[in-house]
Amino acid sequence: MNDRNLNSNLSGFYKLSIEERQDILAEQLNLSDKEVQLLKTYGYFSSTQLSAMIENVVGSFQLPLGIACNFLINGKDTLIPMVIEEPSVVAAASNAAKIARTYGGFQCEDVKPIMIGQIQIIDLEDINTAEQLLFKRKVEILDLANKQDPLLVNLGGGAMDLKTRKLKTKRGEMLIVHLLVNVADAMGANVVNTMVEALAPFIENLTNGRVLLRIVSNLAIYRIAKAKAIFDKQLIGNEEVIDRILDADEFAQMDPYRAATHNKGIMNGISALTLATGNDTRAVEAGAHAYAALNDYYKPLTTYYKDKAGNLVGEIEIPLALGIIGGMTKLHPLANLNLKILKIKSANELCQIAAALGLAQNFGALRALTSEGIQKGHMKLHSRNIAKLAGVKDHLIDEVAQKLIATGIIRVDYAQKIVEELENKNKMKNNIKK
Repeated sequence: MNDRNLNSNLSGFYKLSIEERQDILAEQLNLSDKEVQLLKTYGYFSSTQLSAMIENVVGSFQLPLGIACNFLINGKDTLIPMVIEEPSVVAAASNAAKIARTYGGFQCEDVKPIMIGQIQIIDLEDINTAEQLLFKRKVEILDLANKQDPLLVNLGGGAMDLKTRKLKTKRGEMLIVHLLVNVADAMGANVVNTMVEALAPFIENLTNGRVLLRIVSNLAIYRIAKAKAIFDKQLIGNEEVIDRILDADEFAQMDPYRAATHNKGIMNGISALTLATGNDTRAVEAGAHAYAALNDYYKPLTTYYKDKAGNLVGEIEIPLALGIIGGMTKLHPLANLNLKILKIKSANELCQIAAALGLAQNFGALRALTSEGIQKGHMKLHSRNIAKLAGVKDHLIDEVAQKLIATGIIRVDYAQKIVEELENKNKMKNNIKK
């Protein structure tokens, strides 16, 4: 296909039906019937439902759904649904949870569902006077915010406090208002955004400034999830492995380059659960990484140390804005099912489970890195995918995967070479029989 035949200037593309958009793609990209059929496979949704979610829809996209086992959280056995494409993640989490069970699994603290709505005020004549006026009229401001969602207030939530921050910038001084909102069992972005939007004209008139941005902050510093677990030294392997894990942890504590990958391992678990429950992965990830960089420099979200018996103790502290109502948590049928699998009744429980999963995932990664190496366990599971990519027939996949693992050469070209060798051997056997 010549790229010069491609026209991305598609005026009115958003007005078309999914089928019409698919026809345009098929024509411009010369798609095969099989490729077009992939676009027409909508999975759990109808074309109408998909069109209501985002713009310019042309199809649906699926990822594997797995279950992390062995989790004991605050004394309760829990199965955790995870949507992720990366091999070994679910297995690592399950194995880590099993090691933590000896000493009671994961102990988690309650998570307060407090979100921050930010209102940016610029062009103020006197920033201090404006700040005083805001606090003087605080009750009115909170009341106006709460009028936007009476149901939330009746459920015990709603706007509960007001804080301010003064910023000196290249563009002049800015006054930032933080509206603190108890969002109950929601993720909270929609309700918070509605409230700060409603407050903007009132605050503008009150301060004689100009309100610019008014939006939720994904750095949810009041919605902190904490989890702790004791990992059995006998099941870890030996004292040397524990010491290596502590050395690896110290590396992350002191080096942001390592801390970034360390925290990525945490998010392997948390993002997989976030996606499985229809929550916003980008918001959770942004909040986690911003929190890691909040003081001095970017740091890991977990810490490790030995207890008196020599077991490894792990702790995690992370902001988690997760909900069980609203948005995709209700629209997506599998998100609904996954919440049922979790057997939870509140966003508080979901945040606790996510924190426990993040800690387990991180421990699993550190244990692999400091013992057999991350690639060995990863590639054991990845070898089957490589065999499939190489076009290996189903009845030969396991055999080829085992040979890939045995040699340590896990590549598509080598898988194809193994298939050729197996086929040649079979031909020789058949010739001998004849």
